Amino acid sequence: MRKMIPQILQIVGLILVVYGIYQVVSPEASVDLGIVEATAQDNTDAYTTVGIGILAVVLGFFMGKKK
Repeated sequence: MRKMIPQILQIVGLILVVYGIYQVVSPEASVDLGIVEATAQDNTDAYTTVGIGILAVVLGFFMGKKK
C-alpha cells in the first residue's frame, strides 16, 4: 500500500497539470458580433491547479525514493 501512494500522487499530479494547462489555453467566454469578437479569461484558478499538480508530482517522486 505504501508503494502505491507515490504512484497515485504522480498520476493525480499529472492530471492536475494537464487540466490546469487546458484551463489556461481554452477561453472561458466569447462573444462574436460580426466584425468584433471578444473573449474573456480568468486564469487565477488554473495557475493554482498547475502549481498543486507540480507539487503532487514532486512529492510523489521524493516519497518513492525513500526506503
